[in-house]
Order: sequence, then structure tokens, then C-alpha cells
Amino acid sequence: MWTLIAALVNSIRGIWKTNDPDAGYASEAVLVTALLIIAALVVIGILVAKVTNKAESIDLSLLATMAP
Repeated sequence: MWTLIAALVNSIRGIWKTNDPDAGYASEAVLVTALLIIAALVVIGILVAKVTNKAESIDLSLLATMAP
């Protein structure tokens, strides 16, 4: 009985253990891509905030006095 259990455990270990060096590449690529997307969204948010702030600081009172 113990021999059968030992054989089963060894076969499961063989299935779980992989010798493929690229086995984790897909999840690593997904993680790096997600981090790059997050960084891009942060940069876009900063740029939008700066442009909006600059646009709101433009004084339009001169244009109102020049209107016919």
C-alpha cells in the first residue's frame, strides 16, 4: 500500500515539476505589461492635470473687453 502511495506522490511531483526554463515567462510578461500600462496612465494623468491647470490660468478678461 505504501509503495502505491509513494508512486502516486512521485508521479504528482513529476507532473508539477517542470524543467522548462520559459515556464514562467507568460506571467512575467503580463506583469511587466500591466506595470507599463499603469505607468503610462499615471503619466497621462499628470499631463492632463498640468494642461488643465495651465488652460484655466489663462486670463480671458482682455478678450471680453475687446468684443464688439
